[in-house]
Amino acid sequence: MGTVLWGASACGGGGSDKAGGDDPKAPGKPSASASPSPTKPAGPPMLLDTITPQTGTTVGVAMPISVVFTDPVAAKARATVEQHMKVSASQPVVGAWHWFGDRRADWRPKTYWPSDTKVKIDVDMKGVSNGNGRYGVHGYTHTFTIGDDVRADVSVPGHTMKVTRNGTVVRTLSINAGSPQYPTWNGTMAVIDKQEKVHMTSCSVGISCDKGSPDFYDLTLPWDVHLTQSGTYVHYSTGDPTPGGGSARGSHGCVHLSLSDAKWFYDQVKQGDPVTITGSPRAEASADNGYAAFNLTWDQWLAGSASGEETTTTL
Repeated sequence: MGTVLWGASACGGGGSDKAGGDDPKAPGKPSASASPSPTKPAGPPMLLDTITPQTGTTVGVAMPISVVFTDPVAAKARATVEQHMKVSASQPVVGAWHWFGDRRADWRPKTYWPSDTKVKIDVDMKGVSNGNGRYGVHGYTHTFTIGDDVRADVSVPGHTMKVTRNGTVVRTLSINAGSPQYPTWNGTMAVIDKQEKVHMTSCSVGISCDKGSPDFYDLTLPWDVHLTQSGTYVHYSTGDPTPGGGSARGSHGCVHLSLSDAKWFYDQVKQGDPVTITGSPRAEASADNGYAAFNLTWDQWLAGSASGEETTTTL
């Protein structure tokens, strides 16, 4: 998917270039209901590649709804397409769609979702044109829930991560972030996913493929919370076992925790929980580098919408 931006200042690699989430076409997934149109429109079909979040999941307060099309959607067709992607919620919220290129459209609320909100996305593409000669033949429905308001605030110069749940500070952890050469992204990044182990290589993210380089690494590391598609994680590193206070030369862009803290943090967070990093010399992560939607102001978000601000209908 061409909408995801890649960067070299990352510590992990080996992941897909898709934004992640559910495949409406895949068998056996509890994701989307699909039924063919009784009358097939002229032209080849317009299909969806992924809809995120998956049906039945519980996600964090910063999670956008992300819809990825298999083929480009022309600018002239986007308002109509947006009108056929209806967002409903148990607590009405103001939000809008935003296009990243011509295949990915994300919907986010103006501010974070309220906890305990039930959300439904109906993508009724039957007979809808993408403006490039393709017409939708399926409808898709996903339902998900907004869980507890879990947030992590990382201070790069302070070497700390403050974790809150529903407004109460739970713990403050010691961290190390990126080195001056490979600084960590600033900004708010919603958790993409998490894995108990991830194989990370410097070659896969364009840092170094030379085994003799001090920046070369080829490691499988535990308790990995995924923040950007370009390879940023919160995790434990064997090369930085006791982070905090500048105890190491810095990571290649990731946020390091001790082994016990990394396991604890892994157990606390879920997809869509916001991790906000401040004090790094690097810019904020691009909004489509994973799910960093809240790195755009509301005006910037609306500038990428074809139909503008809307209030969800009530479930």
